[in-house]
Amino acid sequence: MGRLIDLDGLGRFSAGSRLFATGAGQSSYNLAYDWAASVVGQGGGQGGGQGGGQGVELVAAGELAAGTLCVAVSLAGSTTALGEQLPAGDEPERAVRALERRLGERVGAVVALNLAAENALIPLIAAAGLGLPLVDGDGTGRVFPLVEQTTYTLGGMSAAPLALAGGSGELVLLETAADRVEELLRPVVLAVGGWAVAACYPMAAGDLARVLVPGTVSLLMRAGEPGAPRSAAAPYGVRTLCRGLIQAVEGSTGHGGELALPSLPTSIVLRESEGLRRMVRLEAHNEILLVLADGAVVATVPDQICMISTADGMVVDVDKAEPGLEVDIMVVKAAPVWHTAQGLALGGPHAFGLAL
Repeated sequence: MGRLIDLDGLGRFSAGSRLFATGAGQSSYNLAYDWAASVVGQGGGQGGGQGGGQGVELVAAGELAAGTLCVAVSLAGSTTALGEQLPAGDEPERAVRALERRLGERVGAVVALNLAAENALIPLIAAAGLGLPLVDGDGTGRVFPLVEQTTYTLGGMSAAPLALAGGSGELVLLETAADRVEELLRPVVLAVGGWAVAACYPMAAGDLARVLVPGTVSLLMRAGEPGAPRSAAAPYGVRTLCRGLIQAVEGSTGHGGELALPSLPTSIVLRESEGLRRMVRLEAHNEILLVLADGAVVATVPDQICMISTADGMVVDVDKAEPGLEVDIMVVKAAPVWHTAQGLALGGPHAFGLAL
């Protein structure tokens, strides 16, 4: 039915997952990769699932029986905290089993919330440890800062009930209205050490097939092959806005002051290195939300906006930007659903307090 993600596939998948990943810490990424390699190499099945042999079975949602219970598994909280407070290793299984007990039903497949760096590896770890297949797709097609900012939400699915497993043995079950999950989840994650593994968005495979961004695991595995262009990780297209040298990084109060996001607003100013040599301003709040070139809007969310270092080709996070750094500004086109009226309301400029 599906195909196997073995250790070779893990290497390609993890490489593809970093091409446009923001917020990934090197130490936490290395930890997550080693963790994934240890369980994928064992072949899973330790958690009492149906797996066997080395690797994780990758399946399309439509290949599962329509009533199969699927859950999204993701890292919640800070990648920095994950790198500093090591996991016990059983967090994904404990989170999924807690959700099973709440629902009175066994989970039949795992799916990703998003597929950026550590968040790509955690659901793979869960699938391997539980002996379950991993669904080929995810709930964003990119990364958003809030757990409710997903195509699952756009399709009418709720993140709750949600089970959270912390690195020191904590287990929390969260039940609330769909629009309050992030508000309640964030202080709990801080209380358990700054990171945890979440099992959320329980849904039948028939619903999952309707609401996910399909094929993104396979896509990243192909993008992670040696010699593959970075654009291979952008199924809906990518464009380079400009290359420039960062001139200043400033605090910003120009937008989103009333929003409860897990960061503070930032403005990054750069001078275009070539062509028109425009002054380019990036407005960021947890991620880059808006690009202005000589005062004109040239890119906004819901498309993903990335700074790529010209020195090493790695994504530069907002909090790592500094004067003198040369970067390419690249815009990854979001999945079409994000450009609908409902998608823009959840993940467009107004969702981040930008009055455009």
